Amino acid sequence: ERRSMGQDPRYALLEDRGLLAVQGPDRAEFLQGLVSNDVEKAGPDRAVYAALLTPQGKYLFDFFIIGLDDALFLDCERARLEELKKRLTVYKLKADVTLDDRSGDFAVSALYGEGWAEAAGLEASAGTARPFAGGIAYSDPRLPEAGGRAVVPASGAGRAFETAGFTATDAADYDRMRLGLGLPDASRDLIVEKSILLESGFDELNGVDWDKGCYMGQELTARTKYRGLVKKRLVPVALAGPPPEPGTPVMLGESEAGELRSSAATGNGGIGLALIRLDALENPAELKAGDVPVTPRKPEWADY
Repeated sequence: ERRSMGQDPRYALLEDRGLLAVQGPDRAEFLQGLVSNDVEKAGPDRAVYAALLTPQGKYLFDFFIIGLDDALFLDCERARLEELKKRLTVYKLKADVTLDDRSGDFAVSALYGEGWAEAAGLEASAGTARPFAGGIAYSDPRLPEAGGRAVVPASGAGRAFETAGFTATDAADYDRMRLGLGLPDASRDLIVEKSILLESGFDELNGVDWDKGCYMGQELTARTKYRGLVKKRLVPVALAGPPPEPGTPVMLGESEAGELRSSAATGNGGIGLALIRLDALENPAELKAGDVPVTPRKPEWADY
């Protein structure tokens, strides 16, 4: 018996996502020395979430890494894909790898809603992956509640999802779910060359492997963790009015307590993410962004 429309597994094409293919015999070793997670764990049966940092440990890019067609694909922010490619090329040196933009060949989609994992033939545990419709489907490696993702050939992508039992929705619907879970969305929520991973939840969201060995920016990331240096956190917030512009200061009285990042309007105001000082979270009823009251909420997955 078919589920009601509101409970059907849903898919949303994410046109703001691109795909960078890293190919060649040195592909895993090349990425392993650069990114925050263990690339050796990524393959056709598992996806990982990782970031590329500056040598000083500040955020540059984040992406999902999957194994497809004898390559490692980086599911990344499409608007910054060429920038990512150029950055990786600088570090290529003598590594036997090639870097190719495959965004035109494949579509990236979010999979979520009740029964999404069953429809995709997956377990809902974080990071599991399997072949799907000529590409790959995988559970979001950050958080099981975030659903999954799929990379499938762009031609006929919608038909493939609908045949599997998914109902089409739009990226805005997925974005509201993401915000409610407190998941950052690339440079909409993380400031390039300024943000640090641990204030953005990367530890709890499986974006850092503490046992993998050296990678670029590891020293500051480890120091931040083991010395307890995190003083701010990116948190989901409810907005009691139309969402202010990203970058609007979050105020605690006359004192600046943080900054609003991405947001979305809802029927009764809005939801968003904001970077807020931990000490200011002790007085949440007094926080405002512009004239809009801001109510932060600690996600169940967060540890602060």
